[in-house]
Amino acid sequence: MDFAELFAQGGALMWAILGASIVGTAVFMERLWSLQRSKVLPRDFVDRVRGLVGRRKTSEAQVLCEENRSSIASIMAAAIRTHENGKARAEIKEAVEEVGNREVSHLDRNVEIIGTVAQASPLMGLLGTVIGMIFVFQDFVQSYKDGTVGPDSFAQGIWQALITTAFGLTVAIPMLVAYKYLQGRNDRLIVDMEEDAMGLVDLLEDTTRREPTRSRSKDSKSEEKDGKRDEDEREDDS
Repeated sequence: MDFAELFAQGGALMWAILGASIVGTAVFMERLWSLQRSKVLPRDFVDRVRGLVGRRKTSEAQVLCEENRSSIASIMAAAIRTHENGKARAEIKEAVEEVGNREVSHLDRNVEIIGTVAQASPLMGLLGTVIGMIFVFQDFVQSYKDGTVGPDSFAQGIWQALITTAFGLTVAIPMLVAYKYLQGRNDRLIVDMEEDAMGLVDLLEDTTRREPTRSRSKDSKSEEKDGKRDEDEREDDS
């Protein structure tokens, strides 16, 4: 007996399980495509932004972030924008967390559909088996009344009823693995994004601390030049 005959023996719920498996597979493929590291957390882009910020070219870094469509770009753009508005570290961190939560929700989008398919498929299979067993015992009672009951017909009805459970488990097991895999990938991306975002916040704070020092050094140099100029003028007068 081939798969098509087994599928037909399983009844109407086999179609429901098949439809759920198609939906789960489609969502899994879409999430695999969307959750590529090059689309969420491109390393070259992050290094380039950090380099611009380290050279105090925050305006160029913000433009670069706004042109990029990755999740980390949105988070970094929020950090740089808040820093450019003269906000303190706590406010920059708050802006990063706000945008980060939104990007995390985008990463988790539709992943729960796969988890739902993994949970619902064996339940639908079990429901099909229960319905099949009801019909088996109904036929058994009727056959017993007619005096035509036999072990062969009873056993055949049972294995036909169990087809839906087997099919539901066949769909549920790989869907559960796919669901856990996507969850693990999301968790790794989220941790890496947090590290890069907080690294940028530290870098912005460091550049802010260096700017007053540089300005003070310039002022001291100008004062030294003025002092030397006054001394030269006094010497000329004498």
